[in-house]
Amino acid sequence: MMESNPYFAVSSSTSGFPPYGYGGGSGGGGGFQAPPPFPVVRLRGLPFNCTDIDIFKFFAGLDIVDVLLVNKNGRFSGEAFVLFAGPVQVEFALQRDRQNMGRRYVEVFRCKRQDYYNAVAAEVNYEGIYDNDYHGSPPPTRAKRSNDKDQMEYTEILKMRGLPFSAKKSEIIEFFKDYKLIEDRVHIACRPDGKATGEAYAEFVSIEEARRAMCKDKMTIGTRYVELFPSTPDEARRAESRSRQ
Repeated sequence: MMESNPYFAVSSSTSGFPPYGYGGGSGGGGGFQAPPPFPVVRLRGLPFNCTDIDIFKFFAGLDIVDVLLVNKNGRFSGEAFVLFAGPVQVEFALQRDRQNMGRRYVEVFRCKRQDYYNAVAAEVNYEGIYDNDYHGSPPPTRAKRSNDKDQMEYTEILKMRGLPFSAKKSEIIEFFKDYKLIEDRVHIACRPDGKATGEAYAEFVSIEEARRAMCKDKMTIGTRYVELFPSTPDEARRAESRSRQ
């Protein structure tokens, strides 16, 4: 779960990482060691059809904790924030500045913790048109969303989208602890390389129970708002099959 990442802690303990870039202090102060900078970078100039998976490929080999694609007025802005597991990963990420994604070269540069949090807050508060293609961008108002989803046909299966990439099956079971979930019918979708896509499928004991569990729509796991959709056994099977390939 993302809270376990030390960079989300309110007070950082001393770390083996030397402080990099902005905010890194020099030794002084009676042995005080400045905490490492928050391990996030900002991307600019991304293709407008860019997805999380494109960013994973761009930073292949690096340990990504979160990707936030920035929308403005319901459209992807061509910018994103990428949170890594530690400052050393950021140093490697910065070496990919001005490399190409498709036919566009992408700028990679440092940014501050608050820039990332401000972007997360803006996505959460945004109440315009929700574009389904962009992972992690919360949908509009609860009333509009509920009306749309109430009209969809339900089965026993719900699709989850926007999960932390580090989410585990046990966290999904805990998320639905107040509902009758079939625990061995929870499937976290993965890409062919084994990394999570941020989506999962959860099967309940009945259609009615799945409908009741929709009350958890837009609730959080870690720092991510998880969106729920009615799904089908065929869609869940296809996702499971792709994960095995």
